[in-house]
Amino acid sequence: MNAADTLETARRGRWAVAAMFFANGFIIGSWAPQIPVLLTRLDIRETTLGFLILVFGIGALCAMPWAGFLMSRHGSQKVLRGFAILSSVALLSVALAGNLWFAAPAMFFLGGVIGAMDVAMNSNAVAVEKRLGKAIMSSSHGFWSLGGFAGGALGGLAIQSFGYLPHAVMVTVVTLAIVLAAFQFVVSDEQPAAQSQQGFKLPSNPLIYLIGFVALFSMIPEGSILDWAALYLQQEMGADIATAGFAFAAFSGTMATMRFVGDSVRNRFGAVNTLRVSSLIAAVGMLTAGLAPTPMIAIAAFAFAGLGIANMVPIAFSAAGNQEGMSSSTGMSVVTTMGYSGILVAPSGIGFIGERTGFSPIFIALSGFLVLVCLMAGLARSADFVHPGPAE
Repeated sequence: MNAADTLETARRGRWAVAAMFFANGFIIGSWAPQIPVLLTRLDIRETTLGFLILVFGIGALCAMPWAGFLMSRHGSQKVLRGFAILSSVALLSVALAGNLWFAAPAMFFLGGVIGAMDVAMNSNAVAVEKRLGKAIMSSSHGFWSLGGFAGGALGGLAIQSFGYLPHAVMVTVVTLAIVLAAFQFVVSDEQPAAQSQQGFKLPSNPLIYLIGFVALFSMIPEGSILDWAALYLQQEMGADIATAGFAFAAFSGTMATMRFVGDSVRNRFGAVNTLRVSSLIAAVGMLTAGLAPTPMIAIAAFAFAGLGIANMVPIAFSAAGNQEGMSSSTGMSVVTTMGYSGILVAPSGIGFIGERTGFSPIFIALSGFLVLVCLMAGLARSADFVHPGPAE
């Protein structure tokens, strides 16, 4: 294959992995408006729903290292393709569950395949970056947020118009179409196979764990909006299901916009300043959402929070992958695991508390986590790069 063909393959692979990010986000966004429906159709309380969301998170955290194991032997291309197909039908399995005993394993399956697909698509994005010789990670996450916006915005309307089960069928059909269209263009890893036989060791440098807390405190608010914002608007503010679905959609929409320009913002102002200002914007948004008197003000506040949260996690991940004296994979493995626990596991505890206090005080309290990120922003200094020459 000549250089022109190689570049064209990489360009197609870039859009293929973007489609995979969009599909993954679309499934997650479509799940958000299904949450209040699951509560009522299974006749369960918020604590039980929190348990189901915890099962979702456990499924994801169990599957993520397994996906890494599979990629070490088969490469990200095959693993991404396989889990993308499984993810396409996962939401339908939850919608078909008629009682708690079927819902729990369906939630574990949904979390597992979504989490494994997440790891595989991020790894494949790295493979594309190596082929192209330039970064695409931030915009790839932008496509994920765009998918979340589409899923959340259309999901509430579809459920209200057609019902939760037809909505799940539509999500399956749309996602499969996207995944299959991208299927043949997903690139293979340049060096797919087997890495060193040494076992994984936790790093001794405490700085990496502090950066992990930055990721954790950034992702807990994101997880809380995904899992509980629709219920907050519906139960505490009297919004209908269609309006409630716009909470995560608005958040995802602004987050997508900022992620598409995130690299430029960071290059101009630096990682530390970007993280500091972003965390304060997010804190104001969460505080306003918790104090909002109407659903529309709450939706606008969640959207404002999305502007801030958008680039916090990419900066934390970049800081983790550029620690001196530590391999990129080791730093990333620690910080991503800590960070994803905030979006996958922590919301279950939020549901337990929210049943007793309501969700307004929780969103107010989460703004404090974001202030802590502001105070810890100096830890992201390693995410800044010194370029030896003019940008190409």
